[in-house]
Formats: sequence, C-alpha cells, structure tokens
Amino acid sequence: MEPVTIIIPTYNRAALLPRAIESVLNQSHANLELIVVDDGSDDNTAEIINDYGNIIYIYQQNMGPAAARNRGIKAAAHELIAFLDSDDWFAAEKLAIQSAAMAENSGCLISHTDEIWYRRGRLLNQKKKHRKFGGDIFVRCLPLCAVSMSTVMMRKKIFKRIGLFDESYPCCEDYEFWLRASVEHEFLKIDQPLTLKDGGRPDEISFQFRTGMDKFRIKALLKLLAGSNLSQEQRKLAEDELVKKCRIYGNGCLKHGRPDEGRYYLELAASAP
Repeated sequence: MEPVTIIIPTYNRAALLPRAIESVLNQSHANLELIVVDDGSDDNTAEIINDYGNIIYIYQQNMGPAAARNRGIKAAAHELIAFLDSDDWFAAEKLAIQSAAMAENSGCLISHTDEIWYRRGRLLNQKKKHRKFGGDIFVRCLPLCAVSMSTVMMRKKIFKRIGLFDESYPCCEDYEFWLRASVEHEFLKIDQPLTLKDGGRPDEISFQFRTGMDKFRIKALLKLLAGSNLSQEQRKLAEDELVKKCRIYGNGCLKHGRPDEGRYYLELAASAP
C-alpha cells in the first residue's frame, strides 16, 4: 500500500491524545508515518508522546490549528497525507481503505469519508445538512464546513496548487481551505464511516467560537471573491452566500449590542454585487 503521513495537531489534549495516537498505530495499513505537532501545550503532552515509539514529535509556540497542520505538512515524508484532530480517532481499516481508493482514482487529489459522531459518549444522529458528498462540492462548501478534517486524505501536490492552510484564521481555516480546493478540484467520497469523534466539550474551537463563526466564513468568502479563478456561476453563488451571511451576522450583532459591527456587515451586504 502507498505510504501515508498522518498529522495530529494538538493543544492541551493530554487526556484525549492517546486514543487518537493508538487509533493510528493500530491501523491495518502498515506503511505509516505519524507526526504529532504540539501547538504550545503546557500539560503533559510531551511525556505522553515519549511513551510511544516511532512518532515524530514537533513542538511550536501556540499559533493555532492552521499553523500546526502546515508545520506537519512541511515535515511530511510521504505524498499521501491524512489529518486527525487530537480528540478524534480512526476506525482500524480507515487508512487502508482510503489509500486504496486514492490509488484507484489516481487523478484525485483529495478524498474524505463518512463519520460517526458522539456527544459526551452518546451516539449523535447527524442532521441532513451535515451529510457528506463527493464530486464537485463547491456549492455545498459555501454555507458551512462540508468536509470534516479528520476524514480527509490529500496528495501533497494540492498544497502546491492552492497553498497551505491560512494561518490568519483562529477557526474556520478548514472552511476556507475547502472553498479554495473545491473551486477546481473534485472530492472523492468513501461511503463508509471510518472516522469517529466525540464532541460537546468547552475546549473545542467550534465551541469557543460558536457565536461568531460566520465572521470568519465571511472573511473566507471575501478572500475567495478577490481571486480570479472563479467561474461566472461560482462567483454568483459565492456573492449570494456572502450577502446572506453578512445579513445574518450583522443583524445578530445589532441584537446583541454591537451596533458598529452590525452596521458594517449590513453595509457590506448592501454593497455586494
């Protein structure tokens, strides 16, 4: 099987990290490189990693998940790269099935799988809007993050084509990346739930930014529209989504006592093409 580099960014997740690491070490795929990028943890993360063999450990000052993933990408030895958040874990056959699918679809640069969600240990039924799709998914990447990071496998050459993760985003860096990727690239979808996640904790970035995520999605849409590689149809779809998000976020700001910010986004919506 083609070798795969797995990148786990982590920050103060010493209690959860072993589950993620062991799900990689127990893969049926035998040719793997595991890189853990410690994004400035001040818990006992380093000690935990020392208990395992054959793991590449990289420590950096706290710079956020985008910077941690980029650090791992630059250090990766293999062309195939998979990502795993430190609070998620893989099914045992995940990397074998996904790398085989990538080999069968050699022109595809990015793939993802279905997943199983838990919340505080209890199975969570996913909403219809969270259903995953393959092929041309640009329109599905506009309203929300249509791809889960821990389900993804990519060929390194995609980063040469569209760039790395944007480190200016404290959250929604994945949303911004999928937008850029889906403009020109189709996503291969493996219709099996090969990634597992257990959420609902206050340490999650999605929890910390739960009331302001659209601000970063708006930023991503503005960045996308500033580019020149969108088709006419893609540009219209992105403009419509920008107006929608600006209106929702702007009115939310007015409702919660932030009038200057609210007016800015409502004016941005009004001035959009």
